[in-house]
Amino acid sequence: MVRKFGRAGLAAAGLGAACAMLVVLPSAAQAAPAAADPHAGTLAALKTFQSAAGPGAGVYAGDATNSWSLSVGTGTINTNAPIQPNEHYRIGSQTKTFTAATVLQLVDEGKVSLDAPIEKYLPGVVDGNGYDGNAITVRHLLHQTSGVAAYEPFSTPPAPDADGSYSLQALVREGLKRAPASAPGTAFLYSNTNYLILGMLVEKTTGTAVHEAVTNRIIRPLGLSRTVFPAPGDHSLPAPPVRGYHGVRIGGFSFWSRVLDYDPSVFSSAGAMISTEEDLTKFYQALIGGKVVSPAALAEMEKTAGAEFDGGGYGLGLIRRDLPCGGSAWGHNGMVPGYYTQSMVTADGRHVSVVTNAHLASNIPAAQMDKVVTTALCENR
Repeated sequence: MVRKFGRAGLAAAGLGAACAMLVVLPSAAQAAPAAADPHAGTLAALKTFQSAAGPGAGVYAGDATNSWSLSVGTGTINTNAPIQPNEHYRIGSQTKTFTAATVLQLVDEGKVSLDAPIEKYLPGVVDGNGYDGNAITVRHLLHQTSGVAAYEPFSTPPAPDADGSYSLQALVREGLKRAPASAPGTAFLYSNTNYLILGMLVEKTTGTAVHEAVTNRIIRPLGLSRTVFPAPGDHSLPAPPVRGYHGVRIGGFSFWSRVLDYDPSVFSSAGAMISTEEDLTKFYQALIGGKVVSPAALAEMEKTAGAEFDGGGYGLGLIRRDLPCGGSAWGHNGMVPGYYTQSMVTADGRHVSVVTNAHLASNIPAAQMDKVVTTALCENR
C-alpha cells in the first residue's frame, strides 16, 4: 500500500509526528490508542476491487484542499511497483468527456447549435441504412439518444490506412453499418459511434484534427502536462507508465499477458486518450468548477433526463453518480484493452480517480469499482 498526501495533508502528517515525539506517557498501560485510519473503508473496498480486477489497482481521492492515494497490487507484474497517481494509462471512454467539452466550447462560440441536425455540419455522413442526419441532432449524439447502434471499434475495426492508423470517416462508416436501434430522441443507448461522429464535427468546425483541437482547447489551457490525445500512428505510452494486461481469474489464481501493441486511433474521439489520476482529477474539477465551458453549457451537460445509466444518469458526455451519503458526483468511466478506469468529482471539490491495469473479458467488477468510488467520496463527509 502506498499513500501520498497533498500539501496540507503533508503538513498535518508532519505536525502529528512532531506532537507524538513531545508527548510523555507515564506508562504503557496509559498510552492512547492509535488513531483510526481515516481511509480504512476505501482501502478495504480497493482490495476487494483489485481481487476481482487487474494485477494492481490505485485510487487518488480527497477534497478541495487535500488529496491522498492508495494502491494495492502492482502496476507491472512480477515486480513490487504499486500504481502511483502520476503514472500514465489509457483512459478509454473518459475521452468522451473531453470531446463533449470541446463541442460545448464550440456551442459557446456560436459555431455549433445543440439542437441543429448533424446533417447541417456533416452533410451526407449520417445517411442511409435507416439513418437520417436531418433527424439526429448534436444533442442526441452527445446524450447517447441518437438511436445509433452500439459499436465496439476494437472488435470490428474498419480497414486501416496505409500507415496502420484509422480515420474517423472509416470508423463512422463501419459503425453505421449497424441498423438503427431506435428513433432519434426516444431511447438511450451507449454507442461509440456517436462520439466518433462528434469527432468529425470537431474537425469540420475547427479545421484541425480532433486530437489537436482537444489538445489546444482543453489539455494545454488547463496545464494537464501528463495528458495526451495521441495522434494517429502514435502507439507510445509516456513514462512513467502503468502497464496494461489481459487476463483471467480462476479461483485464487490469475493469469496475465501484456496487451499487444495497437493504434489508439481505433478509438479516436470515443476513447483514445492517455492521462493520470492526478490530471483527470484536475480536468473534472475544472469542468465542474466552470473553468472549461460557460455556466449555461455546463448546465446542458448536466441534463440527464431520459438517459439512466450505470447507477445514475448520462448527460452530455458526463455521468451522474448518486451517492449513498447524499448528493451526486460527475465524471465518466472508461474501458480499453489493458485498463478499467473511472473519475468523479462533486461540486464541493471532493474527487476520486480509480484505475486497474486489466480489462477482463468477463466478470467485469463494476460493482466493486462503484464501491471504491462511493466510499472514497463519502467516508469523510
